[in-house]
Amino acid sequence: MTADLSQYHHPLTELFSLVQESCDRLSEEQIKFYETSGYLAGIRLLGDEQVAHLRSELDELIDPAQSNNPLFYEYHANESTAQNQTLFHALGAWRISPGFHDLLWNASFVTAASQLLGGEVRFWHDQIFYKPARHGGVVAWHQDYSYWTRTKPMAHLSCWIGLDDSTIHNGCVHYVPGSHRWPLLPITGLADDMDAIQAVLTEEQKSQFKPVPIELKCGEASFHHPLMVHGSYENKTERPRRGVVLNVFRDGVRSDANEPLLEGVPAIPKGEKIEGQFFPLLSRSRLGV
Repeated sequence: MTADLSQYHHPLTELFSLVQESCDRLSEEQIKFYETSGYLAGIRLLGDEQVAHLRSELDELIDPAQSNNPLFYEYHANESTAQNQTLFHALGAWRISPGFHDLLWNASFVTAASQLLGGEVRFWHDQIFYKPARHGGVVAWHQDYSYWTRTKPMAHLSCWIGLDDSTIHNGCVHYVPGSHRWPLLPITGLADDMDAIQAVLTEEQKSQFKPVPIELKCGEASFHHPLMVHGSYENKTERPRRGVVLNVFRDGVRSDANEPLLEGVPAIPKGEKIEGQFFPLLSRSRLGV
């Protein structure tokens, strides 16, 4: 079986060393925009070499032979049930592939995340979303924290990183600005039905439901609040749309469940701090920068 890379809480390769050397902090204006709108987009995290390397690792991870790899928390070769649509979605690549493992310690990411969270950053889990050319499926409107209520308090952050140019035509992420101020909404499904969320919105929320497309160049990222309502439409172009999501929380978040927080991970008793092998601290001090 593949070695479990979660036991290593430091970079294993030099893939992101050049990115670390040129790492910039977010400006006050960028942080203010995030606080007001609930998201921040267009942040360059990867260069061409890093993108190409992660694409090659992703090609191996989507091989059907990986579907039985126990190191994945979840593996959905196709999360869509819609006819002629495919949405690959998997959690846990950081435990399997060196590039996706080391991405967590990319100093540009860690710096921005710590600024937006206002403290030290601890890793929660990753996600890969792959929409193939011509028939890539949708990711329905949702709030991330609706799937994470087994953790308290809500001090989370998500970072969506494009491994391809992400456009309106190939199914880029859309955000509903200001929806991070809405209360927690019921889960209405992660795939297929883009209209399902309408059934749980108030009339006021419906009037504020004005999504904006987040078009990114490959290697660019967007950050969003755990209550931000977001989703993405089909990929009908001749090219794939590939992306990786890094989900983190501020150090000090605790378990709010006695069951495992992730599939195959030992349970952390309710009320205890989330830490250990599967939830590493992504401190810049550990990067030597």
